Amino acid sequence: MPGLKLEPRQHYLTSIKQQPITVEHKPYVPKSGDELIDAGTARATLAVSNESPSGTVEDDYAAKNQHLTVVQQHVTYWDRDNDGVIWPYDTYIGCRDYGWGIILSLIATAFINMGLSYPTVPSILPDPFFRIYVDRLYKAKHGSDSMTYDNQGRFRPQQFEDIFAKYDRGNKGGLDAGDVYIFWKEQRMVFDFFGWTACALEWIATYLLIWPEDGVMKKEDVRGIYDGSIFYKRAQETKRKRAKSARQSQTSPGLIAQAKKIL
Repeated sequence: MPGLKLEPRQHYLTSIKQQPITVEHKPYVPKSGDELIDAGTARATLAVSNESPSGTVEDDYAAKNQHLTVVQQHVTYWDRDNDGVIWPYDTYIGCRDYGWGIILSLIATAFINMGLSYPTVPSILPDPFFRIYVDRLYKAKHGSDSMTYDNQGRFRPQQFEDIFAKYDRGNKGGLDAGDVYIFWKEQRMVFDFFGWTACALEWIATYLLIWPEDGVMKKEDVRGIYDGSIFYKRAQETKRKRAKSARQSQTSPGLIAQAKKIL
């Protein structure tokens, strides 16, 4: 293209100065040496990124879940007995094991099961117990989000990378609350009030689940939300912390009693 400044190997433009928003929020463009290949091809079973081109390899997580789509993997942590059905009690116990308190767990359970139950029910009648059916979770997809999941529950690497390429201001390696707000505002589709609300609640939940100490949700932690691997990881961390606290609480009274005897 004569007169146009293009990146090496690039035969198209991703932004034009006449539309400043395209300059402000540039999409992910693969570079020479990037580990991620075929970013535009949706993966049925792997949530991949440039940093994790093979998905989640810790504890063979990706290998163990090749029979599930990524959107199904997203919720299997909450399916406590692996029967393909998530009861409200399953969601509540999952939240408690994750480390959330009783009130927050109850609120999360209400939102999750009431919001996802009916779209996944295999009939036109709602489920009286607000159960979520994992096999039909792809039916719960809504608009005004990142579109990282496709309509069949696959994972789209390009859309995932775009979140951070476009909205990670300052290249922090993640998103802070301000980045998420801009992302949410710009992803809204006209008159999609349900999608606006659902997207906002999902990112609030994501922030609460990750709860970053520095206020920045790291890219790989967010990817772990998409494939559900971070839920198992954090639940194990919470279990270890609780076990340590229990040991300390058992040890402390004995030490105090011994100190009293000495004194």
